[in-house]
Amino acid sequence: MDGQLPVASESPFGRPRRSLRKRAGGALAGVAALAAKFGAYLKGGLLLLPKLKLLTTGGTALVSIAAYSLLWGWPFAAGFVALLFVHEMGHVIQLRREGIKASTPMFIPFLGAAIFSRSLGDNALAEARVGLAGPVLGTLGAVGVAVAGALTGSDLLLALAYIAFFLNLINLIPVVPFDGGRAMAAVAPSMWFLGIGGLVAMILLLGNPFLLIFILLALREMPRRWRQLRSRTIEQAAYYRVPRRHRIAIGLVYIGLIVVLAFGMSQTHILVSAGHSFRSI
Repeated sequence: MDGQLPVASESPFGRPRRSLRKRAGGALAGVAALAAKFGAYLKGGLLLLPKLKLLTTGGTALVSIAAYSLLWGWPFAAGFVALLFVHEMGHVIQLRREGIKASTPMFIPFLGAAIFSRSLGDNALAEARVGLAGPVLGTLGAVGVAVAGALTGSDLLLALAYIAFFLNLINLIPVVPFDGGRAMAAVAPSMWFLGIGGLVAMILLLGNPFLLIFILLALREMPRRWRQLRSRTIEQAAYYRVPRRHRIAIGLVYIGLIVVLAFGMSQTHILVSAGHSFRSI
């Protein structure tokens, strides 16, 4: 909401230690974000994966772990897939609370995870709750991993926590189909344009071509949503009519998540010296 890819032949945890960003490479940002948000975009039913009986949650999770293991080694790959699962289950739980049937997550190697439902809710407030549920549960999962990493002194767990904080923070970019864009549907839809500008700025600063995918996804959905918003039909007016107290509540949750996630990244970003390897858990 809520889908959101580095190359090595062995686990990075046996290599000389560098900063997490350098160790993963510039493409890691694209992996995590694409895993999060491209999967979320698929939730609208653009693909027919649920009709393929072999693609169960457990089966696709194992396939994804095997694929990611080629890049990062199986311990990191398993943790990464587990954290994707936690994030997506936040959306599933909230959809079901809204009375909307939703599938369990299905994993797509190098594209992340997807869930399938007939809608995101009956109004913008429900859409915002569904959108933020993923980052909320994902943040709780990241905090749990970070605490475990701090208590055990495990660099692997701290690295996983960092990626989880990063993944959930990227999801809060205020443009559809990101989770942050879902939240802004209830708070201030005009923030979608700021989200597009933010993506362009990130491309200029990071030079990461994967971000172009997100801009294309946003440009595909945002104009349609904006036309609906400005159509002034009774149905659209009802969909986007959100009481002020609820807009404030959603906005506070949104800002709070950004603060917590940014702080979590700062606490789990491991800076290390060359010539050392990651400790095992």
